[in-house]
Amino acid sequence: MRIVTTIAEVREAVREARAAGRRIGFVPTMGYLHEGHLTLMRQARQECGFAVVSIFVNPTQFGPNEDFTRYPRDVERDASLCATVPVDLIFHPGVDEVYPQPFRTTVKVTGLTETLCGASRPGHFDGVATVVTKLFNIVQPDAAYFGQKDAQQVAVIQRMVRDLNMDLTIVPVPIVREPDGLAMSSRNTYLSAAERRAALVLSQTLAMARDRVAAGERDMQTLVKAMRSMISAEPLADIDYVEIVDSTTLQPVVRLEQRAVLAALAVRFGRTRLIDNTILEP
Repeated sequence: MRIVTTIAEVREAVREARAAGRRIGFVPTMGYLHEGHLTLMRQARQECGFAVVSIFVNPTQFGPNEDFTRYPRDVERDASLCATVPVDLIFHPGVDEVYPQPFRTTVKVTGLTETLCGASRPGHFDGVATVVTKLFNIVQPDAAYFGQKDAQQVAVIQRMVRDLNMDLTIVPVPIVREPDGLAMSSRNTYLSAAERRAALVLSQTLAMARDRVAAGERDMQTLVKAMRSMISAEPLADIDYVEIVDSTTLQPVVRLEQRAVLAALAVRFGRTRLIDNTILEP
């Protein structure tokens, strides 16, 4: 496993791997890795043969009052975890390597980025789309792997790849959860013990939604109200959004018909904002 910090080193390593007949699987991350990330890496390694991981806390996807400066960072810990997969290459660049100044270009995906997380985090998905485009151009992967926990991000990246004719496959990977149901996230480390217990209401609410649909509920507005009520009953929970949307267009769904839909939520516990989602099958 190699750790490199420059674009030139990444491109050289990828050229060598391709010359050896290996496909390139890529997992972009912001570091402070957990089992969810490792699941992506294992799948990339298994399906492609040569696994590249980027570790870069991207400043352009954080708002002015968000947690860029306190976002957890520990590259040595991350490298140790990557070695257990093992991955072949870690790209850990500095900000100046990714964004040489003056930097004037932004990638913007419209129609999918104004709702859900995009409504409360303006500019976030512009930062995501821009850095992911740059990373794709640097690594030139055959496939890139993204966790379904960030379902809106997956939809945005899939549309961007399609619209810009990027020559790679986007592979969504199911959410990885703690034994008690909490979706794995680097931000879980921010939670106090009480907030960590309270956060279980997220997975419990999504399970309730699946149960209601299985029992015949088809009115999604009624179901959203029930979900909001369940979360609001937790004193430490502060709802950002609770929505049921089309999983492709991310537009609200009034009634569940023939297609599966996405139940998505974002809730704050103290200073920590967590997201989670599930697919509701008709």
